[in-house]
Amino acid sequence: MTLPVLSREQAERQDALRLLLRHPLLLADGPHAETFRLVRRHRDELARTLRQQLGYRLVVEAAFARLYKAGLGPGRARPLRRASGAPFSPRTYAYLALCCSVLLTSRQQVLLSGLIDQVRAAATEAGIELGADSHADRLAFVAALRQLITWGVLVEDDGVVGAFADDAGAEALLYVRRDLVRHLLAVPLREVEHPDDLVRLAAEPAIAGGARHRIRRLLVETPAVLIDEVDAESWAWLRQSQRREERTLGELFGLELEIRAEGIAALDPRDELTDEPFPRGGTLGHAALLAVSELARRLQPSSGRRDDPVPAVPVPDGLLEEVVAGLQARHGPKWRQDYRDHPERLPRDVEELLVTVGLLRRGAGGELALTAVANRYAPEVVEAPTTDVPTLDLAELPL
Repeated sequence: MTLPVLSREQAERQDALRLLLRHPLLLADGPHAETFRLVRRHRDELARTLRQQLGYRLVVEAAFARLYKAGLGPGRARPLRRASGAPFSPRTYAYLALCCSVLLTSRQQVLLSGLIDQVRAAATEAGIELGADSHADRLAFVAALRQLITWGVLVEDDGVVGAFADDAGAEALLYVRRDLVRHLLAVPLREVEHPDDLVRLAAEPAIAGGARHRIRRLLVETPAVLIDEVDAESWAWLRQSQRREERTLGELFGLELEIRAEGIAALDPRDELTDEPFPRGGTLGHAALLAVSELARRLQPSSGRRDDPVPAVPVPDGLLEEVVAGLQARHGPKWRQDYRDHPERLPRDVEELLVTVGLLRRGAGGELALTAVANRYAPEVVEAPTTDVPTLDLAELPL
């Protein structure tokens, strides 16, 4: 597909839409201030497009823009991550929620020690047992605060929150942007009685949107949509409307669709919209690329027949570990020291990365399946052309 040539206004709206997809909470004084001005300039058109095409709600104020993106349903969540790359633990999420609850009614300036006291009081009121103070506990609390700082909800006026991890007596003065706190939750808590309700309600498209919104959300938020991942109604609608959707997603978001019998992949020529780039550099990226290529070579996850598409094939128990062990034997001396010291970590991290980018699926019991998308990374064997090599009669060679 060739992406359409856009007018200046269309290009500005596309840049604004792409930024909102990557950063659903934008600040006028944040790192994307230039494109934020485009969001404000085209806010009415952007709000209409997002509502009609995806069923998303856009709020644009003088100081910020908030895109209320719906979730994609159970099993498709992306974790928040610490600076180290480790995903948030349940305790860190609990601290994040507790912080948001107390910041809604806090003063605009608050001491870190005062915030800690308020959070512990809110936990007691909610029946949450935080336990005794410990270094691991403080690390979780600091990770939650740093996330709020990243979002712009908290500003460190004096001191840094990170010092609290190693020193329970560390102090910092924080500025609270309560207008942003009110816009963090996508679903009002008064509408839910159980955490699972949050996931269900967030992913539920409007009655008018139906299959259109479900499929478009998946295409702009995930690398690929495979035939067995959506209901029959949604898949039938997509196959019937695929050319129109190809034009629409190309014009609005700059995406190219690759349409196969097994599913449809949304490709971004500008390599900006993904939160997990792949292929990528580093030991883990190198190992994951080599591993998925070997799995694709061995398992051949796509039938190639339009009347019998195979969206995923089972990965035999132990095969991924076997493949990664072979890669470690060949490439280990060039790879990162911690993987050389702890080789058992690499298969686990490779699996996690490949699941995250949609090349592997993990079942409820931990079983793995290789998706048809992995065929993009299957090695191509090219045989060199054969040439006739003349034979020599040694008796005829001069001495």
